[in-house]
Amino acid sequence: MAVCSISNTNAQIRYSVPEEMKKGSLIGNVAHDLGLDAHRLRSGRARIVSGDSTEFVELKTDKGILVVKERIDREELCAETTPCSFTFEIILENPMELHHVTVEILDVNDHSPVFSNDLLNLEISESATPGARFLLGSAEDPDVGVNDYEKAKKYEIGIEAKDQGGLGNSAKVIVEIIDVNDNIPVISVMSFSSPVSEDAMIGTTIGIFSVKDLDAGDNGLVECSIDKNSPFKLQSSLRNYYTLVTDAALDRERVAEYNITITATDSGSPALSSQKTLNLKVSDVNDNPPRFKNNVYTAYVAENNSPGLSIFTLSAQDEDWNQNARVSYLLEETTVAGSSVSSFISVNADTGVVHALRGFDYEQMKSVRVCVKAQDGGSPPLSSNVTLDIIIQDQNDNAPQVLYPVQTGASALAEIVPRAADVGYLVTKVVAVDVDSGQNAWLSYKLQKAPDRALFEVGLQNGEIRTVRQVTDKDAVKQKLTVVVEDNGQPSRSAVVSINVAVADSFPEVLSEFSDFTHEKQQNENLTFYLVLALAAVSFLFITCVVVIISVKIYRWRQSRFLYQSNLPVIPYYPPHYADTGVTGTLPHGYNYEVCMTTDSRKSDCKFSTLGAQSVLVVEPGFSETMQRAMKETRVLDNGDSPEM
Repeated sequence: MAVCSISNTNAQIRYSVPEEMKKGSLIGNVAHDLGLDAHRLRSGRARIVSGDSTEFVELKTDKGILVVKERIDREELCAETTPCSFTFEIILENPMELHHVTVEILDVNDHSPVFSNDLLNLEISESATPGARFLLGSAEDPDVGVNDYEKAKKYEIGIEAKDQGGLGNSAKVIVEIIDVNDNIPVISVMSFSSPVSEDAMIGTTIGIFSVKDLDAGDNGLVECSIDKNSPFKLQSSLRNYYTLVTDAALDRERVAEYNITITATDSGSPALSSQKTLNLKVSDVNDNPPRFKNNVYTAYVAENNSPGLSIFTLSAQDEDWNQNARVSYLLEETTVAGSSVSSFISVNADTGVVHALRGFDYEQMKSVRVCVKAQDGGSPPLSSNVTLDIIIQDQNDNAPQVLYPVQTGASALAEIVPRAADVGYLVTKVVAVDVDSGQNAWLSYKLQKAPDRALFEVGLQNGEIRTVRQVTDKDAVKQKLTVVVEDNGQPSRSAVVSINVAVADSFPEVLSEFSDFTHEKQQNENLTFYLVLALAAVSFLFITCVVVIISVKIYRWRQSRFLYQSNLPVIPYYPPHYADTGVTGTLPHGYNYEVCMTTDSRKSDCKFSTLGAQSVLVVEPGFSETMQRAMKETRVLDNGDSPEM
């Protein structure tokens, strides 16, 4: 229900109509008399409220008129009360208006007098003094029973006295009822708006109610009150009508609902009172932005992290309710190292979890500052920002780098130590750096290899190479030292540097020694080159041989297939020792041979023997090639080592 503001109106109209009017009879044009139109009555939801006699009248909002709803009997409604009238209120909303209407009922002569008894005998002594009182006996009165001031404030009784002579006189007895404070005030709520928006302005009408006390005088004077500590107050524009309005700003986040107790107290003695409690709910307005506990947060992430790693969780609280308290998180667009921050970081809109989209490198980026906005779901939405500093922690992913002495393969540099050098003589200093930070960049120096460890030492922290003892003539001129530079990371990383030291007093001596060293080094390098070249040549030859062998095999196989498919005559099979002259063969029938083979080819021999006269081979022209081949084989066999006949 919408909260309406009330207009301070005291409009009162009065109508007079006779009793016993028909149902639907016109009482008055309310719209015209109040200066309103019919549209205002409809839009304002005009209606009749309060009053004990509202069942007698009806408001036609479409025409703006007041008509009779039920037949009105003045004697039944008011009895002896004069004038006879009833009142009610017409209320309108948006804005709220309250108008007081009084309808007076005019009497018509529709009843004749009625006596309970036609004759009343009263005996009075003639000696009765003036002012003497006499009991009327059992005279009937409509108010028989307990007198109720609220129903009839006085009674009129007609008395007639008549003697035996026929003379008489009449008098009127007026009985007035003295009021007693026996009725409590009654509170009637006419209009009540709940819930009320928390941003309602001061003076906004919450409800309208009336109070009524049936007692008279001071007993019927009523005052209403509410708790003074509540953000509300009562205003009275008409007698016994009150308006409940806001007296201070409302805040749903502090108090979401109020129980407003209205106390009505009369002025009787003792005073009587009554109470009515109204439950008022306060509706939420999006008047609170999401808030973070801190303005700046700090998160730590180790470098070389995996993409998608959860870095931090941001959380903002909104004191509003329902949709107004639904918080979403948005990443504000900024630039980091020349790139959009959204390429490095993402924020889950619902949970506020911050994720890394790529791996960080401490050596390239030490920290990332992002701005995240928390926005609620109200209309219009409210938001607040927070700063998140992401500190990238270093990992020991870089080995130390030696700056001096410079390691080059072109020439051998040497540090000269004179033979007269004292103990602690500074030979050189190894200078190294580590691009990591913290303990990952703490470097220590150790002497790994040396021809004579008793001659040199390396400073653990500063990398200075000094002599430990006096140089003697027995010490070699050429000294090659190997120094290890190690960081303090977990696990640690190291670098190795070689230093050539010449123990000599003259420069030519140094040149001769290190020239040999350079030549030897060059020879070693040449030897390595030749070994690699030889290995490549052998591999090439092996592959070439394999290819040639495979090619020959394939060639022979193809040749054999070609000969097999040729048109040469088929040579019949004979036993290995004989050849028949009647058919094609390779040897005459008169020969047989025996081949003796050993594993040693030098000891192999062939034995031939002739069994008889040589047969004549009949050779056809088509077999000439076969005969020529057979004769060649015979000549070869004749030249054997030791033929036996």
